[in-house]
Amino acid sequence: MWTTGDELLRQLGALGNPHRLRIVAALHAERTYVSKLARELRISRALLQVHLRKLEAAGLVTASFETGEDGKTLRFYELTPFSGVLSPETIAAAVPTLTTPESVHGDGEEGRE
Repeated sequence: MWTTGDELLRQLGALGNPHRLRIVAALHAERTYVSKLARELRISRALLQVHLRKLEAAGLVTASFETGEDGKTLRFYELTPFSGVLSPETIAAAVPTLTTPESVHGDGEEGRE
């Protein structure tokens, strides 16, 4: 699942939100288009798009455009197959590959107790 520390952070960050977990679960059942997914999850299309972009940037979903029966262009999303084992060993292996200070302290929590 992870080849670098940055990728690990990106994917864990993308999955660290209840809306995005619900999106992953829904897309596990079937690939679908934005409007239908928004209705199923009972969230606005605008909010759904924000979460889908985060999942797509992390490489967890992919999008494609298709023409519907009514001639409208629909953006379909589907899961990218992924799996991984999170353990102290995988974290220790990923840490030396972190590339930016934001990767290390991107949560804004440094210095807090």
